[in-house]
Amino acid sequence: QVQLVESGGGLVQPGGSLRLSCAASGTIFSFNAMGWYRQAPGKQRELVATITSGGSTSYADSVQGRLIISRGNAKNTVFLQMNSLKPEDTAVYYCNAVRTAGSIVTGTYWGQGTQVTVSS
Repeated sequence: QVQLVESGGGLVQPGGSLRLSCAASGTIFSFNAMGWYRQAPGKQRELVATITSGGSTSYADSVQGRLIISRGNAKNTVFLQMNSLKPEDTAVYYCNAVRTAGSIVTGTYWGQGTQVTVSS
């Protein structure tokens, strides 16, 4: 089993910034990809951004240009720099990590989530 822990959420005004962090604890190994999902009240969980072990990134259209995903010096860490935040960014943000063997996903892991609230 793998444990992921998110941090950095909080309350911020529209136009403000937050930096989310995610790190693995417990079992230590490298992930093939990590990313961030979010879930707003009454909505399904949606993909926000991903980053592969090779450094390739992908973003949801709604956050393109405002949110930046990056990897930390530690292999099993990932950050989400959130700029120009909007009220519609309000959600619980979940860290995600996957391990693969070739084209097969061998493991998918989730953190407990951190609340981000964008409001005046």
